[in-house]
Amino acid sequence: VASGAVKPILLPSPADVFGAFLAMAGSGELAVHLGASMIRVLEGFFLAAVLGVGLGLGLGIFPILFEVADGMIQLIRPIPPIAWLPLAILWFGIEEGSKVFIIALGSFFPIFINVLDGIRQTDHKFVELARVLEAPRRKFVMQVVIPGALPFIAAGLRIGLGYAWMCVVAAELSAGMKCVGYMLTDARALAQTDRVLVGMLAIGVVGKVMDSALRALEKRVGKWKTSFTGA
Repeated sequence: VASGAVKPILLPSPADVFGAFLAMAGSGELAVHLGASMIRVLEGFFLAAVLGVGLGLGLGIFPILFEVADGMIQLIRPIPPIAWLPLAILWFGIEEGSKVFIIALGSFFPIFINVLDGIRQTDHKFVELARVLEAPRRKFVMQVVIPGALPFIAAGLRIGLGYAWMCVVAAELSAGMKCVGYMLTDARALAQTDRVLVGMLAIGVVGKVMDSALRALEKRVGKWKTSFTGA
Protein backbone atom coordinates (compact mmCIF):
# COMPACT_ATOMS: atom_id res chain seq x y z
CA VAL A 1 0.00 0.00 0.00
CA ALA A 2 2.80 2.42 0.90
CA SER A 3 4.50 1.80 -2.45
CA GLY A 4 1.30 2.43 -4.35
CA ALA A 5 1.25 -1.11 -5.77
CA VAL A 6 -2.10 -1.78 -4.10
CA LYS A 7 -4.99 0.65 -3.85
CA PRO A 8 -6.00 1.35 -0.24
CA ILE A 9 -9.65 0.84 -1.12
CA LEU A 10 -8.83 -2.76 -2.04
CA LEU A 11 -6.44 -3.49 0.82
CA PRO A 12 -5.96 -0.79 3.47
CA SER A 13 -2.72 -0.55 5.39
CA PRO A 14 -2.40 -2.07 8.87
CA ALA A 15 -2.30 1.45 10.29
CA ASP A 16 -5.65 2.30 8.67
CA VAL A 17 -7.19 -0.93 9.95
CA PHE A 18 -5.87 -0.28 13.45
CA GLY A 19 -7.22 3.27 13.31
CA ALA A 20 -10.63 1.98 12.26
CA PHE A 21 -10.51 -0.53 15.11
CA LEU A 22 -9.76 2.19 17.66
CA ALA A 23 -12.59 4.34 16.32
CA MET A 24 -15.12 1.48 16.33
CA ALA A 25 -14.02 0.18 19.71
CA GLY A 26 -14.02 3.66 21.23
CA SER A 27 -17.54 4.43 20.03
CA GLY A 28 -18.83 1.06 21.25
CA GLU A 29 -20.04 0.16 17.75
CA LEU A 30 -17.84 -2.92 17.48
CA ALA A 31 -18.93 -4.26 20.85
CA VAL A 32 -22.62 -3.82 20.01
CA HIS A 33 -22.40 -5.63 16.67
CA LEU A 34 -20.05 -8.35 17.88
CA GLY A 35 -22.04 -8.91 21.07
CA ALA A 36 -25.31 -9.40 19.16
CA SER A 37 -23.68 -11.89 16.80
CA MET A 38 -21.98 -13.73 19.67
CA ILE A 39 -25.29 -14.27 21.45
CA ARG A 40 -26.75 -15.78 18.27
CA VAL A 41 -23.72 -18.00 17.81
CA LEU A 42 -23.94 -19.28 21.37
CA GLU A 43 -27.68 -19.95 21.08
CA GLY A 44 -27.36 -21.77 17.78
CA PHE A 45 -24.24 -23.67 18.84
CA PHE A 46 -25.79 -24.78 22.14
CA LEU A 47 -28.86 -26.07 20.32
CA ALA A 48 -26.70 -27.88 17.75
CA ALA A 49 -24.51 -29.36 20.49
CA VAL A 50 -27.47 -30.76 22.42
CA LEU A 51 -29.10 -32.23 19.32
CA GLY A 52 -25.86 -33.37 17.69
CA VAL A 53 -24.46 -35.11 20.76
CA GLY A 54 -27.85 -36.57 21.73
CA LEU A 55 -28.71 -37.93 18.29
CA GLY A 56 -25.14 -39.07 17.68
CA LEU A 57 -25.17 -41.09 20.90
CA GLY A 58 -28.64 -42.47 20.21
CA LEU A 59 -27.96 -43.57 16.64
CA GLY A 60 -24.51 -44.88 17.52
CA ILE A 61 -25.69 -46.97 20.47
CA PHE A 62 -28.84 -48.28 18.79
CA PRO A 63 -28.03 -49.51 15.25
CA ILE A 64 -31.69 -49.94 14.37
CA LEU A 65 -32.24 -46.20 14.83
CA PHE A 66 -29.27 -45.52 12.57
CA GLU A 67 -30.71 -47.75 9.83
CA VAL A 68 -34.01 -45.88 10.00
CA ALA A 69 -32.58 -42.36 10.04
CA ASP A 70 -29.44 -42.70 7.90
CA GLY A 71 -31.18 -42.15 4.56
CA MET A 72 -32.84 -38.91 5.66
CA ILE A 73 -29.63 -37.64 7.26
CA GLN A 74 -27.58 -38.27 4.14
CA LEU A 75 -30.24 -36.53 2.06
CA ILE A 76 -30.27 -33.36 4.18
CA ARG A 77 -26.56 -33.15 5.07
CA PRO A 78 -25.22 -31.93 1.66
CA ILE A 79 -27.69 -29.01 1.52
CA PRO A 80 -25.83 -25.76 2.40
CA PRO A 81 -27.27 -24.03 5.47
CA ILE A 82 -27.74 -20.77 3.55
CA ALA A 83 -30.07 -22.61 1.14
CA TRP A 84 -32.47 -23.03 4.06
CA LEU A 85 -32.69 -19.28 4.62
CA PRO A 86 -35.91 -18.67 2.62
CA LEU A 87 -37.70 -21.47 4.49
CA ALA A 88 -36.20 -20.36 7.80
CA ILE A 89 -37.64 -16.86 7.30
CA LEU A 90 -41.06 -18.33 6.47
CA TRP A 91 -40.99 -20.64 9.47
CA PHE A 92 -39.39 -18.43 12.13
CA GLY A 93 -39.68 -14.88 10.80
CA ILE A 94 -37.00 -12.45 9.78
CA GLU A 95 -35.62 -11.79 13.26
CA GLU A 96 -33.82 -14.04 15.75
CA GLY A 97 -35.50 -17.37 15.09
CA SER A 98 -34.37 -17.77 11.49
CA LYS A 99 -30.79 -16.75 12.30
CA VAL A 100 -30.46 -19.17 15.22
CA PHE A 101 -31.96 -21.91 13.04
CA ILE A 102 -29.37 -21.40 10.28
CA ILE A 103 -26.51 -21.33 12.80
CA ALA A 104 -27.77 -24.45 14.58
CA LEU A 105 -28.25 -26.27 11.28
CA GLY A 106 -24.74 -25.39 10.11
CA SER A 107 -23.19 -26.53 13.40
CA PHE A 108 -25.30 -29.65 13.83
CA PHE A 109 -23.87 -32.00 11.21
CA PRO A 110 -20.15 -31.65 12.08
CA ILE A 111 -21.01 -32.37 15.72
CA PHE A 112 -23.40 -35.20 14.90
CA ILE A 113 -21.10 -36.96 12.42
CA ASN A 114 -18.11 -36.81 14.76
CA VAL A 115 -20.10 -38.14 17.72
CA LEU A 116 -21.58 -40.92 15.60
CA ASP A 117 -18.17 -41.93 14.26
CA GLY A 118 -16.73 -41.90 17.76
CA ILE A 119 -19.45 -44.23 19.03
CA ARG A 120 -19.21 -46.57 16.05
CA GLN A 121 -15.43 -46.84 16.39
CA THR A 122 -15.61 -48.30 19.88
CA ASP A 123 -13.08 -51.12 20.10
CA HIS A 124 -14.91 -54.37 19.30
CA LYS A 125 -12.84 -56.16 21.93
CA PHE A 126 -14.56 -54.07 24.60
CA VAL A 127 -17.95 -54.83 23.05
CA GLU A 128 -17.31 -58.57 23.09
CA LEU A 129 -15.91 -58.41 26.62
CA ALA A 130 -19.02 -56.59 27.83
CA ARG A 131 -21.20 -59.29 26.27
CA VAL A 132 -19.17 -62.08 27.86
CA LEU A 133 -19.33 -60.41 31.28
CA GLU A 134 -23.00 -59.55 30.72
CA ALA A 135 -22.29 -55.97 31.71
CA PRO A 136 -25.41 -53.76 31.95
CA ARG A 137 -25.86 -51.61 28.87
CA ARG A 138 -25.96 -48.41 30.91
CA LYS A 139 -22.65 -49.20 32.62
CA PHE A 140 -21.04 -50.20 29.33
CA VAL A 141 -22.18 -46.99 27.63
CA MET A 142 -21.15 -44.71 30.51
CA GLN A 143 -17.77 -46.31 31.26
CA VAL A 144 -16.63 -47.53 27.84
CA VAL A 145 -18.50 -46.04 24.90
CA ILE A 146 -18.83 -42.39 25.91
CA PRO A 147 -15.32 -42.02 27.43
CA GLY A 148 -13.86 -43.60 24.28
CA ALA A 149 -15.80 -41.19 22.08
CA LEU A 150 -14.85 -38.04 24.02
CA PRO A 151 -12.04 -37.03 21.60
CA PHE A 152 -14.50 -37.27 18.70
CA ILE A 153 -17.14 -35.32 20.64
CA ALA A 154 -14.64 -32.58 21.47
CA ALA A 155 -13.45 -32.41 17.86
CA GLY A 156 -17.05 -32.20 16.63
CA LEU A 157 -17.84 -29.37 19.02
CA ARG A 158 -14.82 -27.37 17.93
CA ILE A 159 -15.60 -27.85 14.24
CA GLY A 160 -19.25 -27.03 14.88
CA LEU A 161 -18.28 -23.80 16.62
CA GLY A 162 -16.29 -22.77 13.56
CA TYR A 163 -19.28 -23.48 11.33
CA ALA A 164 -21.46 -21.44 13.66
CA TRP A 165 -19.34 -18.35 13.04
CA MET A 166 -19.33 -19.02 9.31
CA CYS A 167 -23.12 -19.28 9.27
CA VAL A 168 -23.85 -16.27 11.46
CA VAL A 169 -22.68 -13.70 8.92
CA ALA A 170 -24.67 -15.34 6.12
CA ALA A 171 -27.75 -15.58 8.34
CA GLU A 172 -27.47 -11.93 9.39
CA LEU A 173 -27.43 -10.68 5.81
CA SER A 174 -31.20 -11.18 5.69
CA ALA A 175 -31.99 -8.54 8.30
CA GLY A 176 -30.78 -6.85 11.45
CA MET A 177 -29.25 -3.52 12.35
CA LYS A 178 -27.07 -4.77 15.21
CA CYS A 179 -24.84 -7.61 14.05
CA VAL A 180 -21.54 -8.32 12.37
CA GLY A 181 -23.28 -9.24 9.12
CA TYR A 182 -24.92 -5.82 8.91
CA MET A 183 -21.68 -4.10 9.87
CA LEU A 184 -19.74 -5.86 7.11
CA THR A 185 -22.45 -5.26 4.50
CA ASP A 186 -22.75 -1.58 5.41
CA ALA A 187 -18.97 -1.10 5.31
CA ARG A 188 -18.76 -2.84 1.92
CA ALA A 189 -21.50 -0.63 0.49
CA LEU A 190 -19.61 2.47 1.66
CA ALA A 191 -16.27 1.09 0.37
CA GLN A 192 -14.87 1.17 3.92
CA THR A 193 -12.49 -1.74 3.51
CA ASP A 194 -10.72 -1.02 6.77
CA ARG A 195 -13.98 -1.52 8.69
CA VAL A 196 -14.60 -4.76 6.79
CA LEU A 197 -11.21 -6.08 7.87
CA VAL A 198 -11.86 -5.00 11.46
CA GLY A 199 -15.07 -7.03 11.46
CA MET A 200 -13.35 -10.06 9.94
CA LEU A 201 -10.47 -9.92 12.41
CA ALA A 202 -12.88 -9.46 15.32
CA ILE A 203 -14.69 -12.64 14.31
CA GLY A 204 -11.37 -14.45 14.09
CA VAL A 205 -10.23 -13.30 17.52
CA VAL A 206 -13.51 -14.12 19.26
CA GLY A 207 -13.69 -17.46 17.48
CA LYS A 208 -10.16 -18.28 18.63
CA VAL A 209 -10.99 -17.37 22.22
CA MET A 210 -14.08 -19.57 22.18
CA ASP A 211 -12.13 -22.43 20.60
CA SER A 212 -9.47 -22.11 23.31
CA ALA A 213 -12.22 -22.30 25.93
CA LEU A 214 -13.47 -25.53 24.36
CA ARG A 215 -9.95 -26.94 24.34
CA ALA A 216 -9.56 -26.10 28.03
CA LEU A 217 -12.87 -27.82 28.73
CA GLU A 218 -11.70 -30.81 26.69
CA LYS A 219 -8.62 -31.15 28.92
CA ARG A 220 -10.74 -31.00 32.07
CA VAL A 221 -13.09 -33.64 30.68
CA GLY A 222 -10.05 -35.74 29.76
CA LYS A 223 -8.97 -35.70 33.41
CA TRP A 224 -12.52 -36.70 34.40
CA LYS A 225 -12.38 -39.55 31.89
CA THR A 226 -9.14 -40.86 33.41
CA SER A 227 -10.43 -40.71 36.97
CA PHE A 228 -13.87 -42.05 36.04
CA THR A 229 -12.69 -45.07 34.05
CA GLY A 230 -9.50 -45.71 35.97
CA ALA A 231 -7.59 -45.73 32.68
